[in-house]
Order: sequence, then C-alpha cells, then structure tokens
Amino acid sequence: MSLRSELNADVPVAAAGEFQPLPLTESISIWPPVVLAPMAGVTNPPYRAICREQGAGLYVAEMLHARGLTERHAKTLRLASFGADEEFRSVQIFGAEPAAMESAARFLVEEMGAHHIDINMGCPVRKVTSKGGGSALPARPDLMRQVIASTVRGAGAVPVTVKTRLGLDEDRLTWRDAVSAAADEGARWIGVHARTAVQLYSGQARWEFLAQIKEASSIPVLGNGDIWESFDALRMMRQTGVDGVIIGRGCLGKPWLFKELADVFDGREPADPPKLGEVLTVLREHARLLVDFFGETKGMLEMRKWGAWYTKGFAAAAAVRNALQSVETLADLEGLVSQLDPSLPFPARALRVARAKRGGSQDKVSLPPGWLEPKAG
Repeated sequence: MSLRSELNADVPVAAAGEFQPLPLTESISIWPPVVLAPMAGVTNPPYRAICREQGAGLYVAEMLHARGLTERHAKTLRLASFGADEEFRSVQIFGAEPAAMESAARFLVEEMGAHHIDINMGCPVRKVTSKGGGSALPARPDLMRQVIASTVRGAGAVPVTVKTRLGLDEDRLTWRDAVSAAADEGARWIGVHARTAVQLYSGQARWEFLAQIKEASSIPVLGNGDIWESFDALRMMRQTGVDGVIIGRGCLGKPWLFKELADVFDGREPADPPKLGEVLTVLREHARLLVDFFGETKGMLEMRKWGAWYTKGFAAAAAVRNALQSVETLADLEGLVSQLDPSLPFPARALRVARAKRGGSQDKVSLPPGWLEPKAG
C-alpha cells in the first residue's frame, strides 16, 4: 500500500467504470475528472506546465479581472498568456459588469485562443468582493444571471463553467441560486468550494452540502475543499455523488498529486510520494520556468514561497527552507538546495499540511454599499 494518512487507510482505488469522464462539450471530456483550481499568483504558465507533466486533467489559468482584459492592462495580458505546449487553454475571469464579462470572454476566445472559460463566483477576498465580484455576485441573483449569460454569449461555441462557494455566511447560503443560474444560463458545470466566504479556508470543508447540491443540479457538479491526497478525491465522489473534483491548496508544492490522482482513478495503487531529491528536481525545474517567464528578479521573488512549499514537512530542511525566503538568483537557489540530503523520504506528516491560505475566518464579507438591499443597482 502506498503512503497515505490514517483517514484514507482503507480507501480502495477506483473500480473499472466506477467514475465517468467529465463532459465539457459534446466532443471534449476530462479524464480523470480532475481540475486544477485557478489560484491567483499560483496557476501561471510555469506551474501549469509543472502540473501537466505529472498527470492528466484540466489545468485552469489564474483568475483575471474582466475589466483588465477589456482595457488591455499589460499585467493582465501577461497573466492571460498560455505556454506554447498548452494544447487546451483554460482560464478563469471575474467581474460584476455583464458587458465587461462578455467583452472579456470574446477577447479570450478570439485573441488568446481560449478553449474554456470559468467564471469566478467564489473568491472571498476583500479586493474582489468589495467590487461585487467573486462570492459577492451570487448574493445578487438577477445580476449573477446576467453575468453568466453575457459570458456565455461572449464565449460563443467555447464552453463556460462556474465556480462558487456555499454562500456568504450561514444566513446567506447562495448555492441554490448559483446552481439554478448556471444551469439556466448555459454553464456546462458548476464547481463548489464547500465553505462559505466568511469561513475563508478555516475549519473543514462541508462535503455534506455537496450531496445536496448534486441532487439539486441538472448540470454536472464538481466538489472543492480539503482534497490533500488522491484518495480524498475518491472519498468525496463516493460520499457526495459529485461528477469531479477541483484541486486547490492540496497541490501546492505537491504537483505529483495529479499523477497520484490519475493512478487511483485508473484503478492503480499510486507510488509513494517522491523522496527529497526528486522533490528538488521538480523545484529546480519550476524555478527555471519562473525565470524564463518573469525574468530572474521577479521569477526568484515568486520562487521564495514555492521553496517553502516544496520543502514543507522535511524537518532536516528547516534551515534551508528559511534561507530560501531571501533567494535572489538561480545560483543562490542551487547553492542552498545542494546542501540537502536527497535520500530523505517524503514525511507522512506532510501529506495533509496546508501550504498556503491558512488562518481564521473573517467577520463578514466586504460588499459594495447597498449590495444586499432589495433595490440595489
């Protein structure tokens, strides 16, 4: 048996025919039914390339502001770029202006060659929700419908999907409105992070809601939240009936999770996670890709967080992990990681440790003035 936590000790790999490919269009389906969550500052072209090397699935570019695309902001356009080897181009956008969302979708399809567009209706952070985007949008059902319909119209024949949360908080669960709007306005599937926006990433994801959402939805449902090991994905799908899974924090510093997911969905016992030497090989390749994309100065600034994430849990790497927070060049990086023992096995305690977005909940979701008033907007 491969290395796994006690929680997943008795979970079997998938049986033949137990799960189905995830339909995106009449001619395109995703197997295994696994999607890399779009994450700001994370799922840029370098990391998508690293993840694609590990396994199959769908890899979504980081969230982009619709207005930034329509106004052709240089930084937004840079992040909207795709690698030359990305045969299938998937990207997520957000915004609360239907016209801007339609224009952004059209631009991504016609100018950037996008093959799939996802609408973010789940981001809980202030700078997004305070403008009406992310998890704020489902609290305005009529506007949400307009946004989805406009994006679908702008995308033309390219499929549009939706990602959301359970709601703003316990008193404002918005998932029913989101499911209805997604299905009615032409979205191909809906992904749901099983937490409210107030919860941020605290506590445990509430998978029990996913079963309710699946039962209520006429389109496929993807579950998101607390998938740290490949066997978590199988447990989620078996317990809730969702059609696929979205992988977020669980793959940070662990891109081989996608190889493990491909194995378990194809009925194979996955290999143990890589030893430290193999982890460092991935780290070096990631650093090179970041430098190629951003340049050495920016690329190594980005690499600082990744150095901590890749070496997380290796107790013997603590001193080097701290030093990686000030790395400035590829030579600096090589000098530090060359000090580590490549034979160290992957620590079991690192299987389920959060590598980013930790911390508590928020008291309330920041919303535009009057956002929840009946006659707002």
